[in-house]
Parts: sequence; C-alpha cells; structure tokens
Amino acid sequence: IARVLSRFQAMGREEKMQALVHYSKKLEPLPERFTEVDRGNFTVPECQTRVDVFPEYRDGKMHFYADLNVRQSPTIAAFLAILFAAINDQPPATTLAIPTDFVHRIMEGIGLSGREVGLNAMVGRIREYARRAAQET
Repeated sequence: IARVLSRFQAMGREEKMQALVHYSKKLEPLPERFTEVDRGNFTVPECQTRVDVFPEYRDGKMHFYADLNVRQSPTIAAFLAILFAAINDQPPATTLAIPTDFVHRIMEGIGLSGREVGLNAMVGRIREYARRAAQET
C-alpha cells in the first residue's frame, strides 16, 4: 500500500489521470461463480455508482472482485484495480493496514474529491470483510 501511495502521490494531475485510465482497464473481471449470488449483501450503497464487492478468503489470503460498469465509472474501476493490486492474495492484515487517508491520498490533486465518500465506503466494506476473515483464523 505504501509503495502504491508514494508512486501515485509523486505524479502530477495529468499523469494521475492517465494512470487512472490505464488502471481502469486492469480491473479483474467478475468470475462466473458470483453472477448468481444475491448481490444485496455485496452492494456498497454509499457509492453513487452501483458497485458490488465480493471477498474470498482461502488458505489464509484474501482476494477481492468488483462488479460495476467500467465504461460508466472508469475512476471507480481504476481505484479498485489499484487497491486490489496491493491487497489481493495477501493475508487479511494487509487489508486491515490500509491507511485511513488512503482514498484522499490517491484522489488528491485530481479534482474528484466528491467521490471520496463512496470510495471510503468501499474501503470500509473491504476492511470489514478482512476483519471477519481474520477472526475466522
């Protein structure tokens, strides 16, 4: 997480925007096994965009997937791709260590602070999934 933050903060506004476009294309597609799941438990209602976040916990490691319309919400897709690149296939402790100001630091300087409420809600939901997984061990 720290490496992602330092790299992103070192970029200028234009570089950040280009990076977001690049990352939006890297969001892992939702596996077929989640298409029939009741999404009510996985939707992040605080976000303006419909986003469903699905956790998996196997062999002591977390993996997250998200379902959203990438074409309509490339910023959300990019943010999640950046976040998932840092926390997927890591123990719950990695997710729980996400700094409280992570969203602000990523979005800083882009002019998209209005999205922070929904993004913080997503991070909160992801942390909660990790907290539950950590309790299972």
